[in-house]
This record gives sequence, structure tokens and C-alpha cells, in this order.
Amino acid sequence: MHAAVLRSGLLAALAFALGSCASLGAATPPDTYEISAPTGTVRSASATRAQLLIPEPTAIKTLDSSQIVIKPTSYTVEYLAKSQWSDRLPRMVQLRFVQAFENTGRVAAVGVPGQGLAIDYQVVMEIRRFEIDAGGSRKAVVEIAVKALNDRTGAVRATRVFTNESPVTGTTNAGYVAALDRAFDATSTEIVAWMLKLV
Repeated sequence: MHAAVLRSGLLAALAFALGSCASLGAATPPDTYEISAPTGTVRSASATRAQLLIPEPTAIKTLDSSQIVIKPTSYTVEYLAKSQWSDRLPRMVQLRFVQAFENTGRVAAVGVPGQGLAIDYQVVMEIRRFEIDAGGSRKAVVEIAVKALNDRTGAVRATRVFTNESPVTGTTNAGYVAALDRAFDATSTEIVAWMLKLV
């Protein structure tokens, strides 16, 4: 009697475990994407001895995540299915800007908070748009507001909003991300060139 009950309990547990494994195996992980450091050439900017700090950009909660934003209309928000960024978007943007400034070879040093640099200027950014505009003509839109902050005086040297668009080609998730990457490349190249002229 007890042996039969034990066997039936073991069989039930085994069936549950196999069912759990099957359901886990059936779940397909989302495709993971990154944005690239700017590839554009920075012109008309001489070398500077300034050291720059890149704080993490601010963003509304919709953008402050690893999800990829799609706007079917100007007031509705969705996320690209089965896709994600490799990190939170503001963190990725911050690190790509560090790379972008370093790649120019025209700054004395550039870093993020906590690295102990003697900072001359902060590049303070707000990500306002980083999305696929799916209404009408499909396009990627990247908009970043930037303040050049003199770290020694606390005064803002200049403020500017940078916006770029790139058409989406195809209907795959990779096509959407590629359009966002192109728009970010154009925007970040402009920001780096603008900042180097100021410092």
C-alpha cells in the first residue's frame, strides 16, 4: 500500500519536473542588441587639454530600461517584441559617448563618475527620444539634450538639443535596431564635435 503510494508520488513529481523543463525549453530568449560608438569623423576640432566627465544620461521611465521603444502614435508606447538592449539604454549611451570622445584622440581624458579624474567639463545629457516612429513613414528618431557644464565654476557654457532621424528598411527587428543605430551615430557625432569646439 505504502509502496504504491510512494511510486505514484514519485511518478507525479517526475511528470511535473519534465513538464517544467519542456516549458522552459520552449521559451525563446529575446534577441539582444547594442548600439555602436559613433563612426563619423569629427572635423574642425583641435586637440584640448580638458578632461571630460560623462554622467549617466537622464530619461523618462519608458526609455530608462533595456526595452526597445516603438511609438505607433505620438501618445502611445509599445516595445519591440522578442528584442532587448544588452543593458539599460542610458547606461549604454553613457559608455558609447566615453568611447566616442576617446576615439577622437582630441581630449586629455574622459571618464564616468567615480574614476577620480580632475574634471574640467561635464557632458550632461537627457535622452528625450530613442524610438521607432511607426506612424506613417517608419523611421528611427533619436533626440538628446546636452549641457556643457564647467565643473570648476558650476556654470553652463552652452545648451543644445540634437535630433536625427533614419528611415527603417525592412520589417525585421534587426532592421529597426539598425535604423536606431544610424540615428544615434549621427546624433552622437554631432554632439562630440559640438563639445570639442566648446572646450
